[in-house]
Amino acid sequence: MITRRLASLALVLLLAAVIPAFGAPAQRRDGPMPPAMPQGLPAGWLEAAWEAYKKHFVRSGRVVDDVNRISHSEGQGYAMLIAVKAGDRTGFDEIWRWTKQELFIDPSGLAAWQWKEQASPHVTDKNNATDGDILIAWALIEAGEKWKSAEYVDAARSILSALGRTVIAPNEAGPVLLPGRLGFSVEDHSDGQVLNLSYWVFPAFERLRGLAPEIDWAGVQASGLRLLRESRFGPMRLPSDWIAVGSAPPAPAKSFPPRFSYNAIRIPLYLAWAKIEQPDLLRPFAGLWNEKLNLGPFEIELPSGSALDTLGGVGFKAVVATAKCALARQKLHASLRIIEPGAYYPTTLHILSLIALQERYPECL
Repeated sequence: MITRRLASLALVLLLAAVIPAFGAPAQRRDGPMPPAMPQGLPAGWLEAAWEAYKKHFVRSGRVVDDVNRISHSEGQGYAMLIAVKAGDRTGFDEIWRWTKQELFIDPSGLAAWQWKEQASPHVTDKNNATDGDILIAWALIEAGEKWKSAEYVDAARSILSALGRTVIAPNEAGPVLLPGRLGFSVEDHSDGQVLNLSYWVFPAFERLRGLAPEIDWAGVQASGLRLLRESRFGPMRLPSDWIAVGSAPPAPAKSFPPRFSYNAIRIPLYLAWAKIEQPDLLRPFAGLWNEKLNLGPFEIELPSGSALDTLGGVGFKAVVATAKCALARQKLHASLRIIEPGAYYPTTLHILSLIALQERYPECL
């Protein structure tokens, strides 16, 4: 009787077999072309998706992660960014007001990453999450430009200055983003700096560079791409959520489970949204979901490559579909054009994936 782990591995190998092999060019498909799909997304889709999102996840400016039953800087930043894209200044202001009041409480100038309604005080960890701060700053820059607000721009500049002082650290690969100002340096871990490559929000860097040119954002981007290329673990050639970078090549960090999971699934979205067209980086992610067989995407145990649980939620499929578009201009599956709110995280990634495709790869729509 085959074990669950062997069955999972068989699924992963099946996924790998139905996409172009790692490092090989995409193959042209013979035979008649499928019927053409209508181009683009319906007018007003983002505004409608945003209104539904607010109804499900936003409470007086606080974005609720309903699965983890917390609010966090990442969620505030994502929601602010979607609000700007949807042109909702009232919603943006409400979320930014709550974020500023409740999370920016530390002298570091960075947002506390975790807030719990049932706790007293509500902030249960004042350490920051660097991706959350980047998302908030990026949203403020976009809002400042859209609505001609110097106040938003000044707030973004202050956050970027704090990031430059506290979480951008030297590394052999170049300047890197520590995931937080506390707890991730070489002094904290025996296997070196502990990094999270999904915190490299690649589509934000050009905008951040325009406002804070004194920070080497080009170097930060280059280090992220280099580390991603060096962090290919197991037969699926995927990065772990958390890597350690010491004197040896990158490896899954000892302080965290060695798996590709809910953090690293964002990496292909950010690569595609920034239009970083490097097939060798994108191709491993394309194997995470086979839409024909409706398999995946999966959490992957590293370095064995065994499939664990399925990443639940349509939004994770949308991320993989975005990678396939950037890799081979594969059209978006019809089922992914409709956003139906589920849990906070996959719903957020679904909306962001469609925004990225609309901005960067409209031909896939």
